[in-house]
Amino acid sequence: MTTIPSIACLGVIGKNNNPLHITIFPSAPTSTPLRTPLQFSLLLSSTLDIFEARSKENLTSGGGLSGDYGLLHAIDERLAAYGFETNTGVKFVVVVDMRGRSISGEAPAGAGKGVGALGLREGEMKLVFRAMQAAYVRLLQNPFYDPDEHSPPMGRGGKKITSRRFAEDMRRIGESWTPGVGNL
Repeated sequence: MTTIPSIACLGVIGKNNNPLHITIFPSAPTSTPLRTPLQFSLLLSSTLDIFEARSKENLTSGGGLSGDYGLLHAIDERLAAYGFETNTGVKFVVVVDMRGRSISGEAPAGAGKGVGALGLREGEMKLVFRAMQAAYVRLLQNPFYDPDEHSPPMGRGGKKITSRRFAEDMRRIGESWTPGVGNL
């Protein structure tokens, strides 16, 4: 039996650093999440410092716009956090479990044996971020969704995203992603 990386958690963080949405996925072999929802929330919050440091670095180097920050940090030998920031300041975070999914037989193309030990290639997560951003844009196109209600200008509070379609899109993205997959 081979293990391949899988998504352990998808998070959307508002422009005022408030959590908008968190989806948690089970990991192999127990088919239960590796961490509690509170622990994943704290992991997502820990990435905010890295986003801030890298955005300051972008501004001083003349990089300008925000975007794909790639690997934010390795949490432990099993979990790693990847991040992407939109030009509106909304941040997408993907926590990957490097041994998250057991498969029988051979690993899918591009996954290879031992991918968890080596990490992921730079482009592996871009597809996930593109799909997350597309789902978020669909949410913004909903006339009943008010983004300012979820990221208030005063920077305090804010509601979580409760759209059923958005939650289903996040679940689909997390469950269908494997290293080397062509589209989500």
